[in-house]
Amino acid sequence: MASPTAADDAVRSPRGTGRRLHGAIAHKLGVAIVSGHYAPGDRLPGEVAFSGELDVSRSAYREAVQVLTAKGLVESRPKAGTSVLPRNRWNLLDPDVLAWAFTGDPDMRFIRNLFELRAIVEPAAAALAAERRDRGDLKLIKEALAAMSRHTLASDLGRAADRDFHTAILAATKNDALIVLSSSIGAAVNWTTVFKQRARALPRNPIPDHRRVYEAIAAGDAGDASRAMRVLVDLALDDISRLGDEG
Repeated sequence: MASPTAADDAVRSPRGTGRRLHGAIAHKLGVAIVSGHYAPGDRLPGEVAFSGELDVSRSAYREAVQVLTAKGLVESRPKAGTSVLPRNRWNLLDPDVLAWAFTGDPDMRFIRNLFELRAIVEPAAAALAAERRDRGDLKLIKEALAAMSRHTLASDLGRAADRDFHTAILAATKNDALIVLSSSIGAAVNWTTVFKQRARALPRNPIPDHRRVYEAIAAGDAGDASRAMRVLVDLALDDISRLGDEG
């Protein structure tokens, strides 16, 4: 079970985040859960104790718990309180949950899981995009690529352009089921890029890898688009794996 001190530290001072209060509380509790301060099966503080200790309203705490419930992190039962659910119940692809995971130091197994998902989805999406893209899709992909080159992935604007690049490719598939994954894939791309830069600058320039994907899609070559995207994803994982080896 989590240490009360560690858990309390992880959820202290929600007002300081600048978010709506219940969103700030959900953020603090979410980080505490995803980082392991609260383990599956642990009970969260009761709303009376929590609201009294941190000087927040009980309704704000209840709304925060509803947010966590919707994301599969906790469940509340009458008289039993609110407990952390097993990890396999969490909506790990929810952009907020991904952000909470990368607030601390996510384990390499979780990062590899994300890259395995990307390696399954994105090469196939790039192939479909090559077959189905229209002029508007190519314009969006090209504009995102240009913004990445102009701002670099070391900046917020460059990383936003990176998300736009991958989102535009998923949109070009014309497959609604794939397009639904855009926010999750985009969040995974963003947070893994941020993670790579915590200890040092990016180990290499990934823009050429993105350009090869764009060129294959623009040429309508599904096979080349799939291969280029697979290389892009594999090299991005390799960058992170090297950080783990160096650590």
